[in-house]
Amino acid sequence: MKQLAPKHHPCSHHLLAASVLLLLVLAAAFVQECAAREGSSSGGSDDHAPLVSPLAKDPATSLYTISIKDGSGPLVIDLAGPLVWSSCSCASGGHPTLPCGSAECDAASSFEQPDHGPGAIVADGGGEAGRHVDCTCTARPCDPVTPGRCAAGDLTSFAMSANATDGRNALHPVSFQAVGACVPPDSLLLRSGAAGVAGLGRAPLSLPSQLAAARRFGRRFALCLPGVAIFGETPIYLGYYPPDLMTTIASTPLSTNPRSGGYYLPVEAISVSWPSWSVATSRVALPPGALELDAATGRGGVALSTVRRYTVMRPDVYRAFVKAFSDAIGEPGYVRTVPGVPPFELCYDTWSLRHVRVVGWDVPSIHLELGAGASMNWTVDSGNSMVQVADRTLCLAVVEMVGQEEAASHDAAAAVVIGGYQVEDNLLVFDEDREVLHFSGLLWGSGATCSGFNFTAPR
Repeated sequence: MKQLAPKHHPCSHHLLAASVLLLLVLAAAFVQECAAREGSSSGGSDDHAPLVSPLAKDPATSLYTISIKDGSGPLVIDLAGPLVWSSCSCASGGHPTLPCGSAECDAASSFEQPDHGPGAIVADGGGEAGRHVDCTCTARPCDPVTPGRCAAGDLTSFAMSANATDGRNALHPVSFQAVGACVPPDSLLLRSGAAGVAGLGRAPLSLPSQLAAARRFGRRFALCLPGVAIFGETPIYLGYYPPDLMTTIASTPLSTNPRSGGYYLPVEAISVSWPSWSVATSRVALPPGALELDAATGRGGVALSTVRRYTVMRPDVYRAFVKAFSDAIGEPGYVRTVPGVPPFELCYDTWSLRHVRVVGWDVPSIHLELGAGASMNWTVDSGNSMVQVADRTLCLAVVEMVGQEEAASHDAAAAVVIGGYQVEDNLLVFDEDREVLHFSGLLWGSGATCSGFNFTAPR
């Protein structure tokens, strides 16, 4: 009897193909997830992925901190700091050490600041002197807040972690190592209760420089205080503002100070204007060359700082500036002055001022007039220029650079140091490869916020 071949449904081949395709898709997704998890711990496929970490503001000291070092408290971010340092065990057996004459020790020795000011590092055992010496490299980091407070510590390697990012989301944890100084406990106590400092300055052992070298994603990092730090080249999305902010914000060339690891702006003049009144813009009558940066001595210029609470100005600049601001705010004739509240000199009765929803208070704006190559000037609106110190007292948040403490500071040689308060809720992107700073101005009312980054990994 002839056997009949089994009958196949006409769609069976299509169903089989669809099933195979589904299995392949699921397998690819599984492999991708495994690779991502593997990459977070061992390098994997995202060796070059940008990294993101949250920033916080200490309410007692107004210092900004980053939680990036494993097994310790947060680190204060110092925009001019040359390296990472943290308190840890005095005994060398409790942490790895780096030998004299090593490349890392040479890098620590390559950045020495005159007079060992705050933030400076001086390494013993670097250069030719340490080539054939069997010793441990020692660095001497300093407290960036308190002048003259330094401590010796081993140059070591710290375990750190952050999150990979696509510029919009925190994707998954990434572990890495960073070279830094290990100082004895209680030798450099920071008032914020932080465990140490994450230096972000222009130095080979600063955190951005080390990450750029290890992950090869370019020497670029972004700060939005207090909220988020992003390391590497990536689009940036904050809050519900839809576009990539890198396509919309302004830019300026950075000035270079060979005697400082800080970031300087090419400010040529300062002016004050009151947009809501038909009052002419008033340019501050500064002494000739008051803002110029002398590359030979490192003096002058306008520097950015994350460890200064408010903007400080050298006396000759400050006196001219407060006169211009006082004249401008007094022009309409209705703003009432009140006695100054230390450290502020110019204060006003809030009942005589109008509150504006987007930028804060209706007061004159401050303009930093930038040099050639800048896409626009930097405008400081009242949300960054004024601070309310009492129910009816609003003060101009700029102080005079005075006293021996200021003279000893590593950035006191600058004519103006722009403090953290003046750049809060501003996106700043430092591109060292191109020597450019991208800046947004005050983000209020734009739909983007420094707290708007999504630190919840997408599911």
